[in-house]
Amino acid sequence: MKPVTFPHRVALAATFCVSLSLPSLGHAQTNAEAGADILERSFCVFDPVGASGPLFAITKTFQPVALKSGIKLNLSAYTDEKVAAEDFKAGQCDAVLLTGTRAREFNKFTGSLEAMGAVPGEEEMRLLYNTLSQPKARPLLIDGQYEVAGVFPGGAIYLHTRDRSIDSVEKLQGKRIATLDYDQASVRMVRHVGASVVGSNSANFAGKFNNGSVDLAYAPAVAYTPLELYKGVEPDGAVVKYALGYMNFQVIIHRDRFPESAGQMVRDESIKRLDEAYEIIAQAEAGIPEAVWMNLPQEDTAEYDKMLRKVRLSLLEDGIYDERAIKLMKAIRCRVDATRSECASVAGN
Repeated sequence: MKPVTFPHRVALAATFCVSLSLPSLGHAQTNAEAGADILERSFCVFDPVGASGPLFAITKTFQPVALKSGIKLNLSAYTDEKVAAEDFKAGQCDAVLLTGTRAREFNKFTGSLEAMGAVPGEEEMRLLYNTLSQPKARPLLIDGQYEVAGVFPGGAIYLHTRDRSIDSVEKLQGKRIATLDYDQASVRMVRHVGASVVGSNSANFAGKFNNGSVDLAYAPAVAYTPLELYKGVEPDGAVVKYALGYMNFQVIIHRDRFPESAGQMVRDESIKRLDEAYEIIAQAEAGIPEAVWMNLPQEDTAEYDKMLRKVRLSLLEDGIYDERAIKLMKAIRCRVDATRSECASVAGN
């Protein structure tokens, strides 16, 4: 089996943040320190394949852009996302690119944006990104010495099953699910439905699903072809067309190493190119054969909604999710669809 790699389309979506942030940061720095020497900054990039991987390769293409703007960007590739996060925390990186789940330790608010069931569709997700791009949202993106300079979409996360007959919550009981074991939310969700947690990470979950070591896995559509998930789905499986959550990538910076206005400049520019990111995601979803998708009956969708809300609230009560983020996403859900049962009262999450 070929080594599992991050899909090129995911890389493109994730590195929107790099393409936008570097010229903006460089421009801000040269304005702030006119006449100063070239500023050297380190950028740690998580790519499970390493320096030969797509995330790192695309990031490298922006080094010349950054240099023209006054920043010499020193890139470091990390195949272990945990190590990348730890090095950033230790100050060995000025900026870092991580998945939203791993970024939670640096900002609880943005680390809660992937909360299961909190964002049911693209319309809600776009409203969320638009809200977070506003200057008044900046306090939510700052946590001590860290600032989230950008949050970028990776697409809806779908359940992939090797057996199409597993079409209800009840039938998940006893099944083996490839689970990000460092993510408390994922572990609790799997246990909540009575399934078995099979500890996995972004580099090996596809292999486990494809070779039958697990019965189910969850991933965005951009992973389907590059990670060859069709090998696990075919001939009897399916991709359940229900968004469990929305994957995102985040660029986090040390605030004291960049101009004060840098983060907002990145967000102002990135929101202008959100359509490009969603086009990448739309193409990936269209690339999954229609026969592979499994649509849930309305009553099952409602059941999933209730189940995810229950788990989401338990994670909120335990302090894993940020209450402000959960409430903001509920407000957005109700703005898009006021007929949702949860929207009957102002209170709640």
